[in-house]
Amino acid sequence: MERAEIKNIGILTSGGDAPGMNAAVRAVARAALDKGMRVFGIRRGFSGLIDGDIFEMNEKSVSEILQRGGTILYSARCPEFKTEEGIQKGVNTCKEFGLDGVVVIGGDGSFRGASDLSKRGVLCIGIPGTIDNDIACTDYTIGFDTAVNTVVENVDRIRDTAQSHDRCSIVEVMGRKAGYIALDAGIATGVTAVLVPEVEYDFEEDIIKRMKRTMRMGRQHFLIIVAEGVGGSQTLAEDIQKRLGITTKCTILGHVQRGGSPTAYDRVMASKMGYEAVQLLSQGIGDRVVAFKDNRIVNFDIQEALQMKKEFDMEKYKMVYAISTSGYEKHKRYVEKDLNESFNKK
Repeated sequence: MERAEIKNIGILTSGGDAPGMNAAVRAVARAALDKGMRVFGIRRGFSGLIDGDIFEMNEKSVSEILQRGGTILYSARCPEFKTEEGIQKGVNTCKEFGLDGVVVIGGDGSFRGASDLSKRGVLCIGIPGTIDNDIACTDYTIGFDTAVNTVVENVDRIRDTAQSHDRCSIVEVMGRKAGYIALDAGIATGVTAVLVPEVEYDFEEDIIKRMKRTMRMGRQHFLIIVAEGVGGSQTLAEDIQKRLGITTKCTILGHVQRGGSPTAYDRVMASKMGYEAVQLLSQGIGDRVVAFKDNRIVNFDIQEALQMKKEFDMEKYKMVYAISTSGYEKHKRYVEKDLNESFNKK
């Protein structure tokens, strides 16, 4: 869909907040103002679009927000925008404020809303912002690097007390349907095991055997990262303690992973994506998603992007175990009898 001249654009953030969203908002606003466009901030996502909770932005509106976590535009889920009536209310608001285009920062659900607006004549560009890094069309989503670094910092702290008391610590991180935070944090912290929703695990083979073999090598403390989508973190801790007699604690990191000042990488990526979104709109191009693919900024048709499937990186998953204390291939081939004999001697 193309249009000759874009005079006014809106910006909204939708779905779960992610560090770096403010950097994207800033980049969109500044790049659009530089092109002579008027820029309008839409508060609380599609709910604000429906309700007309909109204000005009200037350069000062986005001053000193680059380093801030969360989103100054706020965010909200909006079931009403899934209905035809809700979508039409959004279109009417765009007409009322003279919005020729809208930049939508969020995940797949947000992109569906952007596509619905585009089909009704409001040019929309999606920017991937979610800590889960689970959007198929892009190799990277805004907020992921900050979330992983937050997990790493917390796991390093938990390791200190686990080592001091010869404990096993289970750390549950975000990722209901995707284990990318768990996977990267596991590599960065050298944990005993990583459990993700994409890969089914065996309690005896993947947890108990590995811990026994590690104990045989002299280590008495353990760390296991579990993505929330796997479930049962507290039960896992109880089962390990019953099975091996090792004090096992479960820590659920929760929403601490969403907050905090974005890393330099997230700030740069958000700025690049925000700038690219404005370049597309300025050419009268809409119904696209800005993405980072093969180390460059690209864009895809929204519907094409939504139909893509993201494949889990099994080689990286295997690497977690290959470079951990007990090794991937070794723990798979280890003889149960020898493991039990070694453990019973302790």
